[in-house]
Amino acid sequence: MDLDLTPDQRSLAEGARSFLSAQCPPSRVRAAWDDGAGLDRGLWAQLAEVGFLGAAVPERFGGLGLGDLEVAVLLEEAGRAALPLPLAETALAALTLDDRGSDAQRERWLPAIASGAAVATVALPGRPLVACGADADLLILAAPDGLHAVERGCWTSVAQPAFDRSRRLSSVTADTGPDTLLPGAGPVRRLLDRAAVANAALLLGVASHLVDVTVGYVGQRHQFGRPVGSFQAVKHRLADAHVAVQMARPSVRVAAHLLATDDPEATAAAAVAAVAASDAGRAANEHALQCHGGIGFTWEHDLHLWLKRGKALELACGTPAAHRARLATTLFDRPTTDHHVRTTT
Repeated sequence: MDLDLTPDQRSLAEGARSFLSAQCPPSRVRAAWDDGAGLDRGLWAQLAEVGFLGAAVPERFGGLGLGDLEVAVLLEEAGRAALPLPLAETALAALTLDDRGSDAQRERWLPAIASGAAVATVALPGRPLVACGADADLLILAAPDGLHAVERGCWTSVAQPAFDRSRRLSSVTADTGPDTLLPGAGPVRRLLDRAAVANAALLLGVASHLVDVTVGYVGQRHQFGRPVGSFQAVKHRLADAHVAVQMARPSVRVAAHLLATDDPEATAAAAVAAVAASDAGRAANEHALQCHGGIGFTWEHDLHLWLKRGKALELACGTPAAHRARLATTLFDRPTTDHHVRTTT
């Protein structure tokens, strides 16, 4: 498999990085921490204008018609900028509606998502908290009888404390029925796999940013008449974090590609991506904080915005241990036709 991005995919990544660095500086992320700030509708409208909200929406509904891999590329850049908006949740909702929704549900919601008129989020099974539950217009909810598309006003949300206050979390109680059910066949597992890969892509972007800003910082800060970055211990920390990020990126892209092609190996690949990104995020988080020294602990320094986002994302779609257990189940509980087992004594 060719893991290199196509020219169009590279252009998407470069364009997203340029746009987000200009329109979502740390000051905008800090503003999202203000309890009274609410969803940044201005930035949301800008994301719609450049087509990012419609990345996963088919062209016939006003979107770009991109797949899981392009969405992962876009979300990595969103993580790099610590974007304080539910771009991943909206993309997951669009992909799920396109896969499982009725014609009426697609026609109602997909154009609204692409235009920015609708904010979407998802409630995953086994996850009691929902991102942006108080601001969303559409909730994709996993229930025992399947997936539901619930519109605003048909659920109640209660705000819950969040480690990263730019990701407003809520517990939700929704009214579902036959009219909200997504009729398309398919396991809920696909939504969980997509959520794991999307979260891994965000975490990969956070980790990349932490490594980059720390490399810049240790090159400027001097101790004992030398740049801190010239000390071997610092070099080793940052090299370890850099390698972890570079090793995690292919696993995220492979998992996204397998999801896009509906490959049976997608579940295992999603678990690998989640674990690799979590390990990379943890390494980048720890080494960035250590290399920044005391200033990295301060509220005034921007580093904590990414440190806390990374820690929140590490657990947002399950712990690394849970993903490793799921991977083991996927790999070792498969049926086999080979009944000739050799035993030794």
